[in-house]
Amino acid sequence: MARNPLTYLRHDPGGGSLSLDLPPGRAVHETDAGVLDEPVLWISDTCPDPGLWGSLQARHGQTGLWPLLLGGASYDPGSPWTTGELFPGLIKSRPGDHDAAVLLAGWWSAHTTVDEDDDTLSAPEQLAVTAPFGDQWPGLAPAGTLQEDPAVRAAEFADHLVAESWLTAPRLGLSASARGADAPADLAWGGPLNYENDTAQFSAVLRSWEERFGARVVGLGPAELYLSIAAPPTDADHALHVAAEHFAFCPDNVWQSNTDTLIRYAESLTNQACWSFWWD
Repeated sequence: MARNPLTYLRHDPGGGSLSLDLPPGRAVHETDAGVLDEPVLWISDTCPDPGLWGSLQARHGQTGLWPLLLGGASYDPGSPWTTGELFPGLIKSRPGDHDAAVLLAGWWSAHTTVDEDDDTLSAPEQLAVTAPFGDQWPGLAPAGTLQEDPAVRAAEFADHLVAESWLTAPRLGLSASARGADAPADLAWGGPLNYENDTAQFSAVLRSWEERFGARVVGLGPAELYLSIAAPPTDADHALHVAAEHFAFCPDNVWQSNTDTLIRYAESLTNQACWSFWWD
């Protein structure tokens, strides 16, 4: 089995053995399952300089390390990355074990099933949230058309993500991942824990979005996910179809936002160069 490239950074946090010049940082071994023999990630001590994320993305093919911008919790900037709040024991599968279409259809069904005990919305009002589809899953959205090289767009978004202070106390992270979509599972990130414990299922959908929309995983917070998008929907109908996938993937993007219906939410997706998700 190939050596985990993070093991080089355990005693060489600057990355010289991998021909990298990393800022001060350390390998992280602490998880919810205890202190692991092999590190689960490398994390910098401070916010990375502009351009560093992009240069590390360009080296991914040689190093096997996918760069991430990692934001902390408001009450503890180190949480969850250095506080033992990663959950390898909950990752029961690999992204390749799953079919994104099947996952999304199942989640859609679960999120659109009318709750007769809901004391805030009537049954018709609940279905109106996901109009015009109601409780009928529309299937996967067609692929978008590339507007820019996905790697270029991802590097641009990484710099924007830091400059606009979207993340709390952002730091650079490195994950031993074959592709960016797998990084949430490889880190045993628990962002969507209130919906599903096995993050590999979400990574399976991210793989599909990589292929259909030029998506790249750029940043993570405790319960937030930030993607660059190089092939976004460009018209209202396509955006609405994509919005249905977003709702299945992360219903709180609609339920817990100002765009409280799928139609309103879809308006924000047309020609949008980035997607963000937040799980309550």
